[in-house]
Amino acid sequence: MERRRFLESCAAVSGAAAIGSLQHAWASAPPRLYERALLVDRFGARMKAGALQAETNYVFHYPFAGTPCFLLRLAHPVNAASSLRREDGATYAWDGGVGPARTVVAFSAICAHKLAYPTRDISFIRYQAQKSATSDAHVIHCCADHSVYDPTDGARVVAGPAPQPLAAILLDYDPSTDGLSALGTVGAEQFDRFFAKYDFKLAMDYGPGKAKVPVGNETVVRELAQFCKQTVQC
Repeated sequence: MERRRFLESCAAVSGAAAIGSLQHAWASAPPRLYERALLVDRFGARMKAGALQAETNYVFHYPFAGTPCFLLRLAHPVNAASSLRREDGATYAWDGGVGPARTVVAFSAICAHKLAYPTRDISFIRYQAQKSATSDAHVIHCCADHSVYDPTDGARVVAGPAPQPLAAILLDYDPSTDGLSALGTVGAEQFDRFFAKYDFKLAMDYGPGKAKVPVGNETVVRELAQFCKQTVQC
C-alpha cells in the first residue's frame, strides 16, 4: 500500500496516536483522521484512479453522509503546498496529489464563505477547466459569492471573500488495485457550521439526524452531473 508521504513513517499507526505523531510536520493544525472509506462507483465496484476522467467534477460524501467532497483528476502532477492558513490563524501543509502521476486530489465541496455546497437539485460550486467571464481556468469556483480556490495549491483562496482554503480530504492510493480511500481531513473543517445552517434541508434530504452519520467503510463517487440536476456556470 502506497501511502501519502505524510503517513509513510507511521503507516501502522491510527487514531489519536497518528495525529500526535504528525504534529511536528503539520505546524499548528495537524490532520484529523476518520474511519478509512474506500471510494466505490455507483455499482459498488472499487473506483480506480485510472478510470477518472481528467478535469471532470466528481463528488462523494465524507466523513459524514451529508458532507460532500470533490474528487478531481487534474491535468498535471500536483505538488505539496505549505504555509496554508485557516481563518483562526492556524497553519498547516498539504501533501499534494496521489495516484501514478500524482494528479488526483480531493477537497471538501463546502464553500468556506457562505457554505454553499452541491445538492441533488443544484450546485453553485464546481471545478472549472476553462476560463470564464469571472475567473481563470483550472480553479474551483463558487458562483454564490465568487470565491475562487486553486486545487493545485491546497485549495488556497485566489479570489473572492472566502477567508480560508477549502478543507483537503486526505487520500490513500493503492497501486496494486489502482484504488483510492479517504482517510481524514486537513485544514478548516466547517461541519458544525454546515450542519447548523442546513439542519432542516439536510433532514429533508437524508432523514432526521442521518446527515451526521459517518459514511462507514465505503463511499460512492459520482460525476457531479449525475449527482445534481443543475450546475451553475459563472
